[in-house]
Amino acid sequence: MDIISIEKQETGAWDEYVRKSPLGGIYHLSCWVTIIKNVFGHNSIQIAAVENGEILGVLQLIRLKSPLFGDFFISMPYFNYGGALGNTPEIENSLMEHANIMCNKLNVSHIEYRDSQQRDNLPVKHDKITMLLELPDNEEMLWKSFSSKLRAQIKRPLKEGVQTIVGGIELLGDFYSVFSKNMRDLGTPVYPISFFREIISTFAQNSHIIVIQHQKQPIAAAFLIGFNGTLEIPWASSLKEYNHISANMALYWDTLRLAITHGYHTFDFGRCSRDSGTYKFKRQWGASEKQLYWHYWLKADNESLPALNPNNPKYRLAIQLWQKLPLKIANFIGPKIVKYLP
Repeated sequence: MDIISIEKQETGAWDEYVRKSPLGGIYHLSCWVTIIKNVFGHNSIQIAAVENGEILGVLQLIRLKSPLFGDFFISMPYFNYGGALGNTPEIENSLMEHANIMCNKLNVSHIEYRDSQQRDNLPVKHDKITMLLELPDNEEMLWKSFSSKLRAQIKRPLKEGVQTIVGGIELLGDFYSVFSKNMRDLGTPVYPISFFREIISTFAQNSHIIVIQHQKQPIAAAFLIGFNGTLEIPWASSLKEYNHISANMALYWDTLRLAITHGYHTFDFGRCSRDSGTYKFKRQWGASEKQLYWHYWLKADNESLPALNPNNPKYRLAIQLWQKLPLKIANFIGPKIVKYLP
């Protein structure tokens, strides 16, 4: 078996392998390095395990390099999954060992592998989980599975006269108006709108935008992407000034309805911390938790695990200042910073 670098023109076999693999996920597809390069300018490594011309495993890593946050690789940044994928754990380990050697020569501080399964002999974080809901055949069955309290919460925004619009790239502006404001209010730099445009253009057949309107104004929105029977909600936001009418309940109900209508069997609510408010929100819909394992190769053996996240106390002041920025300024500066935050 050989470990080889894959060129852009050779990625057809790569994507065919991912689609056929039982553990293959959307973030293993080769197009993500192109999307991330086009939007953020990051360089990447794509390697495959090959024997007799047949692909046995794949791994892609993105390099994030900045004076402020350091120099490291990650597979896959901005998302929950995307580590090594192979026919066997041994093949996956070979891919990671090869990547470790390559990245060590580039003098980066670490590699972060975002996995949904635990691996041996690597430092690991267990901070995050994702929440999955197995979907019934129709929305009536799903509705009956909810508690009476949850059903009442879903009905509340409907009584307030909210409207749901489902579409694609034509709703991107409405989605971004809600998403960017919510990110500013959370103290988090926002992705550029071009990131979402690239994704929805690449996955035109299996990506959706849902917008909740009140008096013809967007007040909640979600960006959805599907792959191999699972519909995921990587990004969802609602404006806090409309919390009193529970717009997010209408958003998630209509999202689940869309998933069933399009024949998905699993809904992925996305990652969160166990026992957080977000966790409890997702749990009420009947979702079950699935542990995420973020593994690390560290250049220095005694180096502590990276902590590039909003829970790190050293970023507390920056978050508080960001929340006070005018929205136009936050939206202008945010993409220049968030590109380096995995």
